Amino acid sequence: MIFLRLLARLPFPVLYGISDVLYVILAYVVRYRQQVILENLRLSFPDKSPEAIQRIANNFYRNLSDILVETIKLSAITPCELKKRFLYTNPELIKEYLSAGQTVICTGSHQCNWEWVPSAAVIIDIPVDSVYKPLTNPDMEKFMQVLRASHGAVPTPMNLLPRQMVARKNIPRVIALVADQVPNVPEQGYWMDFLNRDTPFYPGTERLARSKNLPVFFLELIRIRRGYYEGTFKLIGCPPYTNLPEGAILERYRDQLQASICKHPSDWLWSHKRWKHWRGKYAKIEAKLT
Repeated sequence: MIFLRLLARLPFPVLYGISDVLYVILAYVVRYRQQVILENLRLSFPDKSPEAIQRIANNFYRNLSDILVETIKLSAITPCELKKRFLYTNPELIKEYLSAGQTVICTGSHQCNWEWVPSAAVIIDIPVDSVYKPLTNPDMEKFMQVLRASHGAVPTPMNLLPRQMVARKNIPRVIALVADQVPNVPEQGYWMDFLNRDTPFYPGTERLARSKNLPVFFLELIRIRRGYYEGTFKLIGCPPYTNLPEGAILERYRDQLQASICKHPSDWLWSHKRWKHWRGKYAKIEAKLT
């Protein structure tokens, strides 16, 4: 913990030098989840050549190494520096709702540097409850909580979100959800085609929007250059939802995310075991139970 805090005080050029070394270690020495990454890429982009797949994988390792050092830097980066490095192109869309006393949901993904998103929003006067899945390692969980709260965001463990919704119901804010994670109970997920495979998504995002009548935005992240990002809000759901079919919000999220990944494939988290479940398995289980 002390080492990571000291590391955060290093200037960006030094951190990116460390990232360059880390890239070599991840890509060529330990080959971090190489089979998972290559399989995910091949199945998601069946029309791409092996050489193109390998280029995306190499760029992914470079970007992942940068994200690791940038995330550590979050506890020591100044608001001015973060504001310079992370630009929201249209924050007025969110602020309009907040000014009217309306809380909104913002759905993001493991794309570019997702850990900078809440802090970069808070420093431009957009309050954020950052919902996350707790880590199993207690020391790393404590460290990540400190990082995520560095600039005033409110880190909220996923299992405590209902309680937080009650405690902070009178505070207009953004509820930020990284919505591309694997559901804890995949058989209860909302399944749909995503990057050429049947994929479960958390249904809770849409359920929360409908039950609380909250507008939903998708946040597209783009890497402008090393250490510089842009975030653009896109409205994908607005109450009332009475005439909107069930699953429509999740499908719009899927469409936006998939289009963004196809434009900037190396910026998504391909090492994530996103497709470790398949729907046929659960269909067989249900058949046995009935």
